Amino acid sequence: MTRGLESKESAITQDTGGRYDAVIVGAGHNGLTAAAYLARAGRTVLVLERLDHVGGAAVSARPFPGVDARLSRYSYLVSLFPRRIINELDLPITLRRRRYASYTPLGESGLLVDTGDREATRSSFRSVTGDDADHAGFERLDALFGHVARRVFPTLTEPLPSREQVRALVGTTAWEQVFETPIGQTVRDHVADDDVRGVVLTDALIGTFASVDEPSLRQNRCLLYHVIGNGTGEWNVPVGGMATVTTSLREAAETAGARIVTRADVRAIDPEGEVTYVDDDGREHRVGAGHVLAGCAPATLDRLVGGETEPEHQPEGAQLKLNMVVTRLPKLREDIEPQAAFSGTFHVNESLTQLEAAYDHAARGVIPQLPPAEIYCHTLTDPSILSPELRESGAHTLTVFGLHMPARLFRADNDAARTAAVRATLDSLNSVLAEPIEDCLLDDADGRPCLEACTPVDLEHDVGLPGGHIFHRDLSWPFAESAADVGRWGVETRWPRILLCGAGARRGGGVSGIPGRAAAMAVLG
Repeated sequence: MTRGLESKESAITQDTGGRYDAVIVGAGHNGLTAAAYLARAGRTVLVLERLDHVGGAAVSARPFPGVDARLSRYSYLVSLFPRRIINELDLPITLRRRRYASYTPLGESGLLVDTGDREATRSSFRSVTGDDADHAGFERLDALFGHVARRVFPTLTEPLPSREQVRALVGTTAWEQVFETPIGQTVRDHVADDDVRGVVLTDALIGTFASVDEPSLRQNRCLLYHVIGNGTGEWNVPVGGMATVTTSLREAAETAGARIVTRADVRAIDPEGEVTYVDDDGREHRVGAGHVLAGCAPATLDRLVGGETEPEHQPEGAQLKLNMVVTRLPKLREDIEPQAAFSGTFHVNESLTQLEAAYDHAARGVIPQLPPAEIYCHTLTDPSILSPELRESGAHTLTVFGLHMPARLFRADNDAARTAAVRATLDSLNSVLAEPIEDCLLDDADGRPCLEACTPVDLEHDVGLPGGHIFHRDLSWPFAESAADVGRWGVETRWPRILLCGAGARRGGGVSGIPGRAAAMAVLG
């Protein structure tokens, strides 16, 4: 099992001090988005990145020696990135739609959601549930989420609306079912089958450690961001891998005149507009800024400003990510083509009962016995991330995203817990396959299986995400929750010259560029 290091890039430039209209802390995709907008508007921009490469969690890498496969290492699909940003910044990004939404293996039968064939989907539901009732309920849920998506998504690139405005946009029924009622109850009200319920509810738990019935509704907020992307909720494949998104943003920022400094470890931020960082040689630099844009997590910003971390800024990630290269797609027990099963989201032990059981185990500090997980195969939609030789051999990449793996499970001994969590996840996967996934793994040049694992603690260490939280903190509702914030951008902090421009902003989370654009709009005023 390979942990590996990020692919290396040389420092892009070096800063010599001075003053800038904006200093951006962190060259993740949101920081680069903000830099591109501000530089295009004629502002002087400096971007400081602790790592030796840009992109944050939106990067590609070749983690396996001698294997020419460029995997999207952490983030892997795109839904929330607005077409508006792509057009405004002239980004050469191609996002490819997946024909199949999902497949759930269930022994001798399976549940296939085919976005291109409604009748095939209905027939699949009938074979699992025995009638058409749950398919009808599933379609009603899809219509509900689609209605919310079409109404809410356009507001994400505008100043914040009020709660009342969003309620009026979506209507009373949708508001009550999505914004006020725990999503577990809403789903139960529409469908009866345990597995069908799980297919819907996994979107409420990706990167969020919660019960589907939690009164805080953070699971509802998580589901909301998973179903509203670009008004359709579709999760698309970035052609060329996630690095193509980052590279296009970096080029847009640099072409417009932004300066990007890698290996620049920011040590302090003065709310009055001074940033202190240390370069790769240990030299300290201080630069002035009209505005400081924090692409880092709010908890990191609190530390850099020298204050106490606010309780709501204490994040905890909850996922296990596995990257694999396989010689072939694994055999299935059901009579279905692997290309259909794996090109969408492949659900592994994700019924509602299994999701809640795994949550209960993890909440007690125990690695779930049968971890729920999701798999998808990038190379079925976009084989360009493989060398011609790998493509011809029939090799593929598989991405596994395990749920209910909170950071608390890995704090005491990350290496040992990672090994145990990987073993449990592979056993969970093997329980629904016709052959062990281990038999399909490609060996790298050193004779080791092409399997890389990343825990929340690994994300904290490698990418600088506190608690390994992929959203920087629990997601927020996409509207102002106080009268003072209506008409603002959701990036403001208690320090007037410091703005959030990362996933921890009010409309953050996922690979979207929305917080970066919002921070730039707040600066441009």
